[in-house]
Amino acid sequence: MRPDLFQAPDYYLLDELLSDEHKMVRDAAREWVKREVSPIIEEYAQKAEFPNQIINGLAEIGAFGPYIPEEYGGAGLDQISYGLIMQEIERGDSGVRSTASVQSSLVMYPIWKYGNEEQRMKYLPKLASGEFIGCFGLTEPDYGSNPSGMVTNFKDKGDHYLLNGAKMWISNAPFADIAVVWAKDETGRIHGLIVERGMEGFTTPETHNKWSLRASATGELIFDNVKVPKENLLPNKSGLGAPLGCLDSARYGIAWGAIGAAMDCYDTALRYAKERIQFDKPIAGTQLQQKKLAEMITEITKAQLLTWRLGVLRNEGKATSAQISMAKRNNVDMAINIAREARQILGGMGITGEYSIMRHMMNLESVITYEGTHDIHLLITGLDITGIPAFK
Repeated sequence: MRPDLFQAPDYYLLDELLSDEHKMVRDAAREWVKREVSPIIEEYAQKAEFPNQIINGLAEIGAFGPYIPEEYGGAGLDQISYGLIMQEIERGDSGVRSTASVQSSLVMYPIWKYGNEEQRMKYLPKLASGEFIGCFGLTEPDYGSNPSGMVTNFKDKGDHYLLNGAKMWISNAPFADIAVVWAKDETGRIHGLIVERGMEGFTTPETHNKWSLRASATGELIFDNVKVPKENLLPNKSGLGAPLGCLDSARYGIAWGAIGAAMDCYDTALRYAKERIQFDKPIAGTQLQQKKLAEMITEITKAQLLTWRLGVLRNEGKATSAQISMAKRNNVDMAINIAREARQILGGMGITGEYSIMRHMMNLESVITYEGTHDIHLLITGLDITGIPAFK
């Protein structure tokens, strides 16, 4: 792959809306991605392998639980800092950002928000440092967009719970040390359980032959009469709202992350269009290519403003689930369209591993589906503005 020459577009001078801390956190993540991710990511995507050697670096830039309080090992940063870190990591690769998103929003977040103090102290510092890697078990083979129908369940056996069921499409599953698993009790109420690798009957087979998120480890979670200690139940929230609260945090990070992928595709296409000579002039001097590039920077700028405002609302505790859905849906759709247009500008070179565009495009096909599909998020907005559910 070519050297990483990325220059971030900031057409509306959004840097002026960021604090010095925001910019410091972002720039540290950006430099780390250029130094540690860009030189190796194409190789790992081609061989469909997660680069485990970057885990310590992710921890060092604060990518694991950036908003978790320092007393639990987190960086104690605000929501805009979290978003900016996700943006910079996804600029490198969506699969790497997925690893950080899952660790932060789907593992550390529920332990922090729904766990007790003993659970927080036991798990959060090790997750923040990268000593532990976690995963999140919600989606099942027969229940994706309708998680309330899950069949994974646990029974009270007196001194422990007995867990049975299966989860699929689980990022980090093949090498995770712990899993935050959502399952129904004997009354049908959904609860979160912390399942640790090594518990008898718990296996995590890897999912192979993916065309997307190839540098991310994906797998299943299989529970065959797994004995889970009672102290591993998250006590402070139950019901479907508990996992959905985690998804709000993760979807917010995705909204920022997708901007990173879009910016990388735009920057690559702009540089290529200025250098590629056809008919005795750069193709950037043709109307059709300028149309593509102008529309790209317009959409990126709109998405930047959308997520910045959403970050302010998150910091103030005002952001709604529906507002987060709108940003996730809009920004991922924006990014995948920019990836496709950028690929067109590069012509045949756009499908090669010499450039990042095709990898981003394939990754975004997963991002537009996971943590709420493109269509489901549209229906969430529809419900919010009409008050009428139309999911079935």
